[in-house]
Amino acid sequence: MNTLFDLTGKTALVTGARTGLGQGMALALARAGADITALGSSPMPETASLVREAGRRFHSLIVDLSKPFDTSAIVTEVSAAFGGVDILVNNAGIIRRSDLLDYSEQDWDSVLDVNLKAAFLLSQAVARHMVSTSRKGRIINVASMLTFQGGIRVPAYAASKHGIAGLTKAMANELAPHGITVNAIAPGYMATDNTEALRNDPERNAQISARIPMGRWGTPDDLATAVIFFAAPASGYVTGTVLPVDGGWLVR
Repeated sequence: MNTLFDLTGKTALVTGARTGLGQGMALALARAGADITALGSSPMPETASLVREAGRRFHSLIVDLSKPFDTSAIVTEVSAAFGGVDILVNNAGIIRRSDLLDYSEQDWDSVLDVNLKAAFLLSQAVARHMVSTSRKGRIINVASMLTFQGGIRVPAYAASKHGIAGLTKAMANELAPHGITVNAIAPGYMATDNTEALRNDPERNAQISARIPMGRWGTPDDLATAVIFFAAPASGYVTGTVLPVDGGWLVR
């Protein structure tokens, strides 16, 4: 069974891996045998240390996904460091909260640029690389509970995460003939920087916690099995899927 989920010899590019869910998924992939390139807007020394402690190689790319960036240069650098890209995890994301009637165009553009446009551009560049090198690669997007729901005071975030589901399915259709799978993980309410405002609001925290059947907020470790499954050779017939990892939130 271990060989079904063995990522030895594979290279994963993980965005937004400095902390939280991205760091947790990068470490899970490393523990399964993959070397890690982490892309973020600032240095990631803690992630680097954890990956190396797991016995895998680590390379960092400092790229601000909220601004124009060179996708070809990213793929070229990862290829030079580790020989190519086998797994892409589009985790980087931001959130801006405001009442709908006051929501600014700037906030809308910022969220869509990072959460959806950057994911598309990176996926496109990595997919070209996978096809040209005949890799049966894996693209894993990070969706959200707001892929299925509308949320409150986060219209751009909800739109971007609904978009991630559509993008995942569209890419899955076109890349399947090349042996490349495209799937998404939809985390439930997780204890990360993005949810700090909610967790610090006693009323909203209590409302959310009461609805989670498992009785707790999730942690980055809770995504480990999902990301390894989607990245593994064993999941080669699974594509276009959005998998909730939510402690039962959606079925409540």
